[in-house]
Amino acid sequence: MARSEASARARALVADEAGRTYAEEAGIRLKDTPQPLYQLLVLAHLLSARIRAATAVAAARALFEAGMRSPRAMRDASWQERVDALGEGGYRRYDERTATQLGEEAGLLLEKYGGDLRRMRAAADGDVDALGAALREMPGIGPAGADIFLREVQGVWPDVGPYLDERALEGARRAGLPADRAALAELVPGKDLPALASALVRTSLDRPAKGS
Repeated sequence: MARSEASARARALVADEAGRTYAEEAGIRLKDTPQPLYQLLVLAHLLSARIRAATAVAAARALFEAGMRSPRAMRDASWQERVDALGEGGYRRYDERTATQLGEEAGLLLEKYGGDLRRMRAAADGDVDALGAALREMPGIGPAGADIFLREVQGVWPDVGPYLDERALEGARRAGLPADRAALAELVPGKDLPALASALVRTSLDRPAKGS
């Protein structure tokens, strides 16, 4: 495929509803400040479970609407309050375990980084692998959760990008785009990488492989 055609296809994915980031869908106005970064961590935690993305997004919204928008508020909420909010969002299959993990996650984030994920980023000192490893130290955040966080945060932490994990690369294959991080990153402006990553992930989940 010619680069111009690939670029046009990538831009169309970004402009489509599929190009809406998961943070946007959850009502998170992502910027480089502690509260929205923490909310993204919670969303990544919820999205990483074997559950529909729409359910995870609804559960994140329910937690935030219940006042659990910061690590301190999450830690100080009762376990039952966390369970109730998760249930309100339809996140019932994993609600009890997740309620426990969210409390532990918030506590560790406060203890180790003062509740500020920017300090985690600073400690990684530009090493994306080290940042991923630090994220995976958080209770309930495994490789999938770390990937989700890094895909979305690259819009406000440009040094993380281009972050396109295997799920996004599978989406690129299905969309007929190059399954190569550097090549994909050249198809859209850097600010659009999170939207492209989200669109590719949705493509990998929703569409049959091209030519199948």
